[in-house]
Amino acid sequence: MKIGIIVHSRTGHTHFVAQRLQEKLSADGHAVDIQQLRLAGGQDVPGKDSMIQNPPDLNGYDRVIFGAPVHAFSLSKVMEAYLTQVSSLTGKTVACFVTKGLPFGWTGGNRAISEMKEICESKWATVSGTGIVIWNKNRQKQIDDLVEKFSGLLDLDDKMGGML
Repeated sequence: MKIGIIVHSRTGHTHFVAQRLQEKLSADGHAVDIQQLRLAGGQDVPGKDSMIQNPPDLNGYDRVIFGAPVHAFSLSKVMEAYLTQVSSLTGKTVACFVTKGLPFGWTGGNRAISEMKEICESKWATVSGTGIVIWNKNRQKQIDDLVEKFSGLLDLDDKMGGML
């Protein structure tokens, strides 16, 4: 299976989680690419009309994983801009995760995941799983759990003949 992991990561935390996912999914026999979102024109903070530099083409992927940090208790504006600019996710099965520093899901993680899921579903994607990694002393276990959860979703999907 060809899997695309599309991430926005300013501090490297979200990219680190994407790398762990890539390692596990590659070891399971999947072809996995990580693509980092960047704003056109070297912008750091997106505005209303910001565009993504070289937006990843999702057509070549059987499955897609989106990862982004939580910013100001919401989904990062770069990921939001990218997902909004994607014309359609029809027929795609996706999973979404966020990373965050503040403890507890209610400090932005739940909201960010809901925003990602809502945008993906509005583009006709099937969201098979979500996850939150809080960047604290327990982060390695959270990352391991997320990696196992997401790889398990793919295994289940394979067994169901792509029906997930």
